[in-house]
Amino acid sequence: SSEEKIRQLEKKVNELVEESCIANSCGDLKLALEKAKEAGRKERKQREQIATPENINLDLTYSVLFNLASQYAANEMYAEALNTYQVIVKNKMFSNGGRLKVNMGNIYLKQRNYSKAIKFYRMALDQIPSAHKEMRIKIMQNIGVAFIKTGQYVDAISSFEHIMSTSPNLKAGFNLILCYFAIGNGEQMKKAFQKLIAVPLEVDYDDKYISPNDDPHTNLLIEAIKNDSLRQMEHERKTMAEEYIMTAAKLIAPVIETSFAVGYDWCVEAVKASHYVELANDLEINKATTYLRQQDFSQALETLKMFEKKDSRVKSAAATNLSFLYYLENELVQASNYADLAVNSDRYNPAALTNKGNTVFANGDYEKAAEFYKEALRNDSSCTEALYNLGLTYKKLNRIDEALDCFLKLHAILRNSAQVLHQIANIYEIMEDPNQAIEWLLQLISVVPTDPHVLAKLGKLYDNEGDKSQAFHYYYESYRYFPSNIEVIEWLGAYYIDTQFCEKAIEYFERAALILPTQVKWQLMVASCYRRSGNYQKALEKYKVIHRIFPENVECKLF
Repeated sequence: SSEEKIRQLEKKVNELVEESCIANSCGDLKLALEKAKEAGRKERKQREQIATPENINLDLTYSVLFNLASQYAANEMYAEALNTYQVIVKNKMFSNGGRLKVNMGNIYLKQRNYSKAIKFYRMALDQIPSAHKEMRIKIMQNIGVAFIKTGQYVDAISSFEHIMSTSPNLKAGFNLILCYFAIGNGEQMKKAFQKLIAVPLEVDYDDKYISPNDDPHTNLLIEAIKNDSLRQMEHERKTMAEEYIMTAAKLIAPVIETSFAVGYDWCVEAVKASHYVELANDLEINKATTYLRQQDFSQALETLKMFEKKDSRVKSAAATNLSFLYYLENELVQASNYADLAVNSDRYNPAALTNKGNTVFANGDYEKAAEFYKEALRNDSSCTEALYNLGLTYKKLNRIDEALDCFLKLHAILRNSAQVLHQIANIYEIMEDPNQAIEWLLQLISVVPTDPHVLAKLGKLYDNEGDKSQAFHYYYESYRYFPSNIEVIEWLGAYYIDTQFCEKAIEYFERAALILPTQVKWQLMVASCYRRSGNYQKALEKYKVIHRIFPENVECKLF
């Protein structure tokens, strides 16, 4: 019957819509769009076969059009997506079509047409009943973000303030602080910060992951949920909350009070009074690092020393920083003491173990240093400092293959690190493999094209290989960036003498004479160049000048 045919067509259309959605979730956006278009064609055909309008399946038409618009948007065909959404929104038969104006607003936001985006968000807001509180909050959030994009901070503030008074969340609280920061209102920044830290996290965190007794059934259950997706979600929420609060504090601390230190103290006190109390210590450590950035080392040391009485995790972080500061100031005894304190407070802190290794390394005990670096890597295989220092230690111990292994591993993690590339090239040079050394130095030059020492090193390697023209190219480049390296000057001068361009060599030897005025050798070279190029008058004058300055020089008298 014709009804049966229509039902079969309907089924086929539904299957196509499902296939389109599945293709989209698998990342095949092109196929998803093709299926969505095909569903549209079949659905039209099905509608044309229905004789009476009241028998048309509106839900099917809606889902086909909605899916088509979504797939257009996913393929960044925004004009087509907007047209398809318009068809739904303008049709009075679709009772919930109005809320799709949010999707249209999102497209305008992607196209950076912010005023249109705001207009559509507001139209959507008008059509969503107040019972749907969460949906309304999300749209308000989008309106606020669009206002930030256009620099209309006051309008953005009213959006975010409304959210924070009805249904506060971390993102809105953070954006509110940013807006007040942008207009420079210190008092409101403080109020907004207090609103941010009052947002409940809704994570009943560690208690449920600790076994109250030795019941094997409970322990099994805890083991199962210890790292399940819910736990990971809780962890992500907690991390996100901490990031928002820390970033906000770092941002506003320098501007809410007379000095950044007072501002930080205010933030620390506010955080201590909230349920994010453990962040207060991290903020104090941040205060110390801000002192460091401002080159105020004594204040930084004072701030860090306050942590010696605190709990072990923070004590370890502070001691790690102190240890490194003393290490930089070459006070190795203090550096070693604080490294010990850091390691004792937290045996698994890779930075503390690396610092301990550094102090041992500086005292020349390379075997022991290697042990500390290895332990740091066992605790955190991505600790690049420990891996780099382990490579240096193996170099000192003349275990060249193991050193190379460390730096090649590092190169896989830090693709464009100039230091790592330099070390690999240096090791190949020690292994007497100049071709590989040149290969790595060329990679290094692509990262630091103006480093005169690397350029000179390349020149030297090419010279050893007998490739004079390449050697000249790199020595000359090195000289251009740093015209005071005597070795480079000497090589260039000698190169011009070898190639019979003595007058060109003069400028290099004159520069060497300027750099080392007490060495007669360079002055004699200049005179010798004049002599070789047949300019005897100039040569004689130069020898007389040299004789006046160095009356004892026999070679000068001879000439």
